[in-house]
Amino acid sequence: MQSKAKSAFGGKIDNSKPKIALVHDYLKEYGGAEGVLETLSDLFPNAPIYTSLYCPHYLGPHRPRLEKKWAGRIHQSFFRFIPFAPKLISPLRLLSPLAFRLFDFSTFDLIISSATGAYFPNAVNKKSAKLVCYCHTPPRYLYGLPTARNLTTNRFLAALAAVLNHFLRLLDFKFAQNVDQFVANSRTTAARIQKFYRKSSVVINPPVELPKKLKIENWKLKIPGNEYYLAGGRLARAKRYDIAIQACNQLKLPLKVFGRDFAGFESELKKIAGLPAVASAEAGPTIEFVGEVTNDQKYRLMSQSQAFIFCSDNEDFGIMPVEAMACGTPVVAYRSGGVTETVVDGQTGVLFDELAPSSCAAAIQKLQKLKIKSQNCRSRARLFSRPAFIQKITNLLSSL
Repeated sequence: MQSKAKSAFGGKIDNSKPKIALVHDYLKEYGGAEGVLETLSDLFPNAPIYTSLYCPHYLGPHRPRLEKKWAGRIHQSFFRFIPFAPKLISPLRLLSPLAFRLFDFSTFDLIISSATGAYFPNAVNKKSAKLVCYCHTPPRYLYGLPTARNLTTNRFLAALAAVLNHFLRLLDFKFAQNVDQFVANSRTTAARIQKFYRKSSVVINPPVELPKKLKIENWKLKIPGNEYYLAGGRLARAKRYDIAIQACNQLKLPLKVFGRDFAGFESELKKIAGLPAVASAEAGPTIEFVGEVTNDQKYRLMSQSQAFIFCSDNEDFGIMPVEAMACGTPVVAYRSGGVTETVVDGQTGVLFDELAPSSCAAAIQKLQKLKIKSQNCRSRARLFSRPAFIQKITNLLSSL
């Protein structure tokens, strides 16, 4: 049984009753979903973490911190025995329900799943335990939402995916009924849960780490001043960094793009920017790719930029815009998804209505004429802070 332990937040969390397990799709990257898992693992420091596949070497600058926190806590499925499993993430989702069903949860009272909509972690055999799902989104690829990969150019793959997705939607609905309480990361996601699963949910926005003091001594990137604009995160297709790049090229404005490449999309972005499609950081007349950065470096980039440009198509929540506002930086964003719940148009940024470079460029020009106060941005970001998340999730779990 678990015992009382001091959490990362200074207080004592009684994990002896109930006994809690954490579940996550797979750990092969670090994004908003993994940030939620990290906070939950801090809140319940003795709770084991069950996941289909754990690949710490893919966690980049976050690896040392997470390996220290999660030492001895990770339980992987049989996927760890499959050769080249990290490169087979997409096809392995067909076996993921079995991977989670084979875990033994018979000794647990409460299971908290962090579901990114990819690997069906709610398929767990919960026995007598309560299952609470923190849902980042129902599977985007199953319900017509933009995804990181694009199979439509290959007719055979598109046809095969359509057939498979029909049966996967049936399974997804079945596993959703296994959940005792859904928690949505935004009203946007809550609406999807109601539409696709016919289940209600409680909205608790994900925890956003608000920078207190930037560690300038750890800063290694050369930033001449704050005349540049910024975009970044996971360099995936659905994030539409191409829109930000083309808009800044049109306006001849300097843009820095940070983040880790996903599925080779970075090379496409560099071609759009007029740069060599190589893996190393490159600089051009207006566009610069600075690669994957630490949290301190990210906040430094954000705090010195004119604005953070966020063109993601129907984002589930969007932590990056909130982090930018926490640094006192306004946001230029496409009016869709969770960003409409965080950025206040005209007060903490500017929203644009068409997913096109011209619309984004017009929003940037509009922002240049506004006098948005940094304090307004910071005040807005505090509504989505880590302490706010912890208080809400603790209250919910106590009620269960």
